[in-house]
Amino acid sequence: MLSFIIKWILSAVAVLIAAYILPGVEVESFWAALLVAVILSLFNAVLRPILVILTIPVTVLTLGLFLLVINAVIVLLTDAMVGDFYVSGFWWALIFSLVISVLGAIFDNIAESIG
Repeated sequence: MLSFIIKWILSAVAVLIAAYILPGVEVESFWAALLVAVILSLFNAVLRPILVILTIPVTVLTLGLFLLVINAVIVLLTDAMVGDFYVSGFWWALIFSLVISVLGAIFDNIAESIG
């Protein structure tokens, strides 16, 4: 349970860092970042596999690059659900998802080192 909470907080910190770095993304508060982290996690666990399966032909034709589009769509859906989280458009959502992925990998390594 403690590792789950640590990963959740680190995900929220990653959202805040990405929003700070990217001018096209805004997060109003740490609580909004926590909510964004939860919703992104839920969408990635439930919605993403469905979208990946439905778009296998396009993903194969684009050599996997269409998965980036799926990530951006998930970020835009999160933007629509969280009132204090704003993404200026598709390209900012795509860049945000890339930054979150890199920061998430770094923070996962840190979390595994701690506990």
